[in-house]
Amino acid sequence: MSKAYFFEEIYTGIDFTKEKFEIGDYELCQFIHCQFPKVNLSESAFIECEFEGCDLSMAKLYGTGIRNCRFVECKLIGLQFDSCNDFSFSAEFESCNLNLSSFFGVKLNNALFKDCSLQEVDFTQSELKETLFENCDLAKATFSAATLQKADLSTSYNFSIDPELNQLKGAKFSLQGLPGLLGKYGIVVE
Repeated sequence: MSKAYFFEEIYTGIDFTKEKFEIGDYELCQFIHCQFPKVNLSESAFIECEFEGCDLSMAKLYGTGIRNCRFVECKLIGLQFDSCNDFSFSAEFESCNLNLSSFFGVKLNNALFKDCSLQEVDFTQSELKETLFENCDLAKATFSAATLQKADLSTSYNFSIDPELNQLKGAKFSLQGLPGLLGKYGIVVE
């Protein structure tokens, strides 16, 4: 059975908790102010799609493809991005709430997180080479065995990253970010 294919469609104000979401491949589609909380998006593919003002909190993403997608002012709480199809996974997040989400082991090289809340997000074993975290709140985010080479966290805050447990070569941090790198040593930076 083949999946449905949708190309350059625009979906505005649809509540997929009340209307059935059709599993399929969505290419160059726009989702504007749509509701997806706890909706099963498994085995769908989103290619070069844009989500604006949508709520995808706790949506099921098993085997979901996310390729070159952009999320703007979206609520993405508790998403398990680690269950997505990892083939060409790439996304940009701007002014989004991704609290309690997981990117465990996800390759997110060259990604963009701008003005996002990333509280308690799991970045364990993630590849984040050259990723830009611009003005993001990383309170209680977990970085363990993560690759952050040439990543830019110079404008982000509230992070705690152990330089001994993560690859940080070439990563950028501000002076204000030093406490987040030195916390485990009990050093006070003023």
